[in-house]
Amino acid sequence: MADNRMKQKERPPSAESNGLQKSLKLIFVYTVATGSIFTYVSYWDSVFFSYCGAGTFLAFALMTVAILPTALVYSEISPLFKTAGGELIYNTVGFNKHVGFLASWLIMAAWISVPPAVVMAVATFISKLFNLNLNFQTTVIIGVVFLLLIFIMSLQDVQFLVKAQAFCLFANIATTLITAALILTSGHWSIANLADMFSFSSKASTLGIPAWIIGMALLITPYFGFETVPQMVEEGDFPINNTKKAICGSVLTCGAIYTIFFFCVAGLAPVKDLLAGDAANGFMTITAMQNLLGWKFWPIVYGCISILLGMTASILGFWMSTVRMLYSMGKKNFLPEVFTKVNKHQQPILPNIFLLAISLTFILLQNAGSFMNDFFNLMSFGCACAYALTMISAVRIHHRHPEWYANNRNVVPGGDLFRVLAMVIMVCIAFFCTLGQGVGSWISFAVYLGIGVAIWLWMLLVRWRNSKVVIETLDGEVEF
Repeated sequence: MADNRMKQKERPPSAESNGLQKSLKLIFVYTVATGSIFTYVSYWDSVFFSYCGAGTFLAFALMTVAILPTALVYSEISPLFKTAGGELIYNTVGFNKHVGFLASWLIMAAWISVPPAVVMAVATFISKLFNLNLNFQTTVIIGVVFLLLIFIMSLQDVQFLVKAQAFCLFANIATTLITAALILTSGHWSIANLADMFSFSSKASTLGIPAWIIGMALLITPYFGFETVPQMVEEGDFPINNTKKAICGSVLTCGAIYTIFFFCVAGLAPVKDLLAGDAANGFMTITAMQNLLGWKFWPIVYGCISILLGMTASILGFWMSTVRMLYSMGKKNFLPEVFTKVNKHQQPILPNIFLLAISLTFILLQNAGSFMNDFFNLMSFGCACAYALTMISAVRIHHRHPEWYANNRNVVPGGDLFRVLAMVIMVCIAFFCTLGQGVGSWISFAVYLGIGVAIWLWMLLVRWRNSKVVIETLDGEVEF
């Protein structure tokens, strides 16, 4: 039974010619999600190994299993709503507009931090590749230029965007798998280098079972992206139930590649040798191929494709999703209506400008203490919290509207027990993400939440007094 706070609107469906373009095939929605997920494999590899040691590949296999229940619940609820919004919609219908706003703000904490982090990684790689030893200011300039190019691309036709991203993604996947095969057959690979991962050393060590089990929680970051699928459904030209193929397919694809690749890397040398010297600061696999194997040509090829193309695929995926979330917030009255204006290519204008401004601010803040790094540390926490809230909303939606599931081919096995299991997993991951976080991380996260609270208060005290939040459901448009 519908909540009495909800009022159904008798309004004819609007066929807005100035809305988003409904033209995306399922393969491109899949590549948007997969490209978003498959990103830091060649840059953050040093971070993964510092957390999880030789058992990094097992941690990724475990995280793939842990994230699948959440992905399956997303697959279940995404066909219920045919407009962009994802967490915004699910939690508004499941709870209320206040929780909907909170969940969307939490998930965007992960999304909006990706563009500035990625462009700075690209700039750092360019400096490393050509031995430029660029200072911070020059690195920032390169990052800003790359960011502006992404911004210009984002204003073009969506077909151009998804095809460009798909090319970057598949080039990255192919190169990563080839690199894994080359390392495995290099003559330097040994199973003995993996022996320490089953010891019981201190959790602070990069050795042993505690390292990769506890470190696994922080590996939720490389799985961000499957939740971008609901942001693209409004532009999807395929049966809505097929979103499951894109959501779960992206998780399984990336999980399999992560596991295979890091299994091959772990056998190359002991962890202390892999992380020796400059490798601890990033690009561990590239450095290992150069220093431990003596390779010259292939590390450059792999680095250029994995960093330049792979990260372009990631930033485009998250950029498109963030823009569509902001667009949806404007369309459903969570933000001013100006956020719904589109250009001649039917791309939202102000959301793109807004994201560019935030990304530029974050890049500049990297020179102001450790704000950016601190904020990035708690991305995983924010995302896991958003996932957990969405799982609870999935339970509530099913109880309130069981009739909505009549034609849903993606209903999860076990019903509420499965949905609660997914929620518990996310709560546990959120908890582990808080371990070892410093005061700076919490301050940075509080600043971000504070901005969200300011926007929410303005909506509560000003905008929502005069107009309601409107969500399109299977029962028609409903006011909250």
